[in-house]
Amino acid sequence: MDLVQMETFLAVAEERSFSRAAARLHRTQPAVSQAIAKLEGELGEVLFERTSRDGTLTDAGEVLKDYAAKLLNLRGEASEALAELRSLHRGRLNLAANEYTCLYLLRVLDEFRRHNPRIKLAVQRALASRISDEILMHSVEIGVLSFRPDDAQLKSTVVYRDELAFVVNPRHPLAREEKVSIKQLGAQNFIAHNVASPQRQKVIQTFRKHKTPLQMGVELPSLEAIKRFVEMGNGVALVPGLTVRPELESGALVRVKVPELQIERRLRLVYRRQASLSHAALAFLKIVEAYSARHGDPYCFLPERGA
Repeated sequence: MDLVQMETFLAVAEERSFSRAAARLHRTQPAVSQAIAKLEGELGEVLFERTSRDGTLTDAGEVLKDYAAKLLNLRGEASEALAELRSLHRGRLNLAANEYTCLYLLRVLDEFRRHNPRIKLAVQRALASRISDEILMHSVEIGVLSFRPDDAQLKSTVVYRDELAFVVNPRHPLAREEKVSIKQLGAQNFIAHNVASPQRQKVIQTFRKHKTPLQMGVELPSLEAIKRFVEMGNGVALVPGLTVRPELESGALVRVKVPELQIERRLRLVYRRQASLSHAALAFLKIVEAYSARHGDPYCFLPERGA
């Protein structure tokens, strides 16, 4: 029993004639009769009174007629839903980001929503170390990472260039300096994030390379907490530049250049290599590419080689 059989059966029932049903379906009358005979054989029920010439339904035929109509209506609804999905009148986009990378998403998501207000957006907060797994488990379609994932099943596109910023309280003695040497930071108390990351390891290695002690006297669970604590005059911090834009503009924090600590961070959109992305995800990538072309550095759209 398939939808073509249901369509044929319903046409005969509504037209009350095999010949008129054949004309409606642009099929031959023998083909219609054969389809009905096959359907009756599969169901083990006679659907039309054979003694009647006007396609009168049997009791079994009357029962099936309602279900056939429902099935065909559902097919129509499904086709309409898929058409709406293609035209982005409905759909859902699931993304994953951490506290830092979510700040990048805000601007491009704002742009995406302006063009596609009916698409439901869901950004799942996840540790950077877990985002690749979330993508591979199909929990989300796209993730945002500040490092290139190792898994060959994933590909990535660089979409934003950022770097670590050394920030201090405006009243801190170093706030008056345009730039300082890493050697001058050996006595400073750094407020650090308590989640390990590739960038944190790079900082530790850089201090070791310059034979300078790195004192991390306080560790906090979020970048927001780190910024607030430094604003209160408790030490100094190295944080992603993207996260301190408002504080630098307002004067709540001061950025001081440290030539030895110019560590670039590249944000990437990551997704499954063999995936057939949803219409919403494809539209999102187009928005990101157009946004990058319009605004320029630090925004970009660079699919990596081998990605």
